[in-house]
Amino acid sequence: MIFDALRQQVKNQTDESLLHLISILPDHAPQLKAAMQHALLVGGKRMRPLLVNLVGNTLDVPTSDQLTISMAIECVHAYSLVHDDLPAMDDDELRRGQPTCHIAFNEATAILAGDALQTLAFTILADHPMSEFGHAQRARLVSLLAKAAGYLGMCGGQAIDLDSTGKNVSLSRLTELHQLKTGALLCSCVEMITLVSPEVSIKDRAQFIEFARLIGLAFQIQDDILDVEGDAGQLGKSTGSDIAQGKMTFPALLGMDNAKKELAQLHERALQALDSLPYNTEYLVAFTDLMVKRNY
Repeated sequence: MIFDALRQQVKNQTDESLLHLISILPDHAPQLKAAMQHALLVGGKRMRPLLVNLVGNTLDVPTSDQLTISMAIECVHAYSLVHDDLPAMDDDELRRGQPTCHIAFNEATAILAGDALQTLAFTILADHPMSEFGHAQRARLVSLLAKAAGYLGMCGGQAIDLDSTGKNVSLSRLTELHQLKTGALLCSCVEMITLVSPEVSIKDRAQFIEFARLIGLAFQIQDDILDVEGDAGQLGKSTGSDIAQGKMTFPALLGMDNAKKELAQLHERALQALDSLPYNTEYLVAFTDLMVKRNY
């Protein structure tokens, strides 16, 4: 119950901060501003800010640093969803139970909204309030997020995804795809928040990042499973789209039973990574369970 209350608190704080951020933008392009707000604030589980918060609290990172990192990551995440949903990409009409950005507005506005959200992320990292120690890390934070969002992360993974559609790929290639497309941004949550902790050791930071790498892949496998077995109403998006588009997924490659076994193994390895850390990781264990057992 305490964990659930914390989840809601993080979501509310993130939503309020993002809404304020959009509301103070000038009104010279009202449709673009509305599209940005739609992409950021219509639904969203805020899993990434929750991960930032949980690791940040574990390491006693100031709230200002947690919020700045969370907002920047959510802007990049929202931009990626807007662009992924476009007709030239995954061509989806439903996201978080609502019309996708290009359906709610139009394709050109959706492209601009994604562009504006991506650049807003780096404005946040450069300018938003941070502690003295966090402020000194701004350039490295920008570098980490840029790598996670670009060729070395999400964009590279999306390119592999598009190229692999309708083809048979190896397990290593599929794993690489999702480590880049989904896992890189989840890893950046932990990389960035541990970077602004002056006390965490190099060894422990590496272990936190390994934990994030494992849950990032587990998150994607569960996504693949839910696309087959999930309920569209709970998911807030259409199911079966991966199969319809000929995308290679873990259930398609391994079979559903083996995909679930792979998920269970990643879950166990993530818990082992947490167990090796000299911190109270109770809430991170709960987060791990949530990521791999969720039905939405």
